[in-house]
Amino acid sequence: MPMTPNTHSFAKLSGQVEKYGLIGAFIILLLVFNAAAPGRFLTWSNVSAVLGSQAVLVVLTLSLVITLATDMYDLSAASVLVFCNMLIAVLNVNLGVPIGWALLAALGVGVVVGWVNSFFIIKIGLNSLIVTLGIGTILNGITLWISDSQTISGVSDQLVHFVAVYRLFDIPFEFYYGLLTCIVLWYVMDFTAIGRRLLFVGRSPQVARLTGIKVEKVQRNALISAGVLNAFAGILYSGTTGAADPGSGLTYLLPGMAAAFFGSTSIVPGRFNPWGSIIAVYFLAFGISGVTIQGVQTYVQNLFYGGALVIAVTLSQLVKRSR
Repeated sequence: MPMTPNTHSFAKLSGQVEKYGLIGAFIILLLVFNAAAPGRFLTWSNVSAVLGSQAVLVVLTLSLVITLATDMYDLSAASVLVFCNMLIAVLNVNLGVPIGWALLAALGVGVVVGWVNSFFIIKIGLNSLIVTLGIGTILNGITLWISDSQTISGVSDQLVHFVAVYRLFDIPFEFYYGLLTCIVLWYVMDFTAIGRRLLFVGRSPQVARLTGIKVEKVQRNALISAGVLNAFAGILYSGTTGAADPGSGLTYLLPGMAAAFFGSTSIVPGRFNPWGSIIAVYFLAFGISGVTIQGVQTYVQNLFYGGALVIAVTLSQLVKRSR
């Protein structure tokens, strides 16, 4: 039965609401918290602080977008971040290695971890949840070993300045690194053959294989790319803190997952996408900032992120079914 003009208009409006619903919710959240804390919430100092402080989470979330888009889970993401952060500190502070070489070593680790994950997931045929959880746990153990379970401070001022000290429009450079990463990933996923193959494989590996796509190669490249982004997140974390702690960065996995799933309900509903994810990161971050300004205790952050993950996964599945 053909659609009437009214039905077509309603469907189009519904699609637009779904596409930009998270942005609308974000605006409402900002207005509500600003009304609750006038002169404290939507100040440029608070806004710039939140924008700069989430760069590490933005990059980690984008790495998760790559693997989730290919229907794989990477539970080792935060562990790679923490290990690379500690590796940079050990090399640069304890061993006196120039910061440039330490950063290259960290990126190399990202490549290796991505390849190892791909070997067990693709070649051996193991579940991505099990493999990445195991690899992440191994990395956590190595991190504790090389650090002797101690915090290492004194990472090169060069890195700290280029990440957290230097500013543009009073926003730390790290915000722009995350934004640039988002733009690059968006371009690759939406406007290149590589990105199209990645999304095709994520929707149906069997159909993609029948059309001649080298599914294993696409999945391997996705895992390696995710590993490199996780290492980059570790670099930003080193520049943000100027130190390395063997456990603090592990908390990024939960909000990263929540943001990735929330992002899949916006901009390109039903698909893990960079712009939706970066909006979700800042939606959650400003929400945390708002409740913090209201004097709510810190444990609420875990409740906020945990609830957000459950709601995000639920919404993501509902959107996928509706399409």
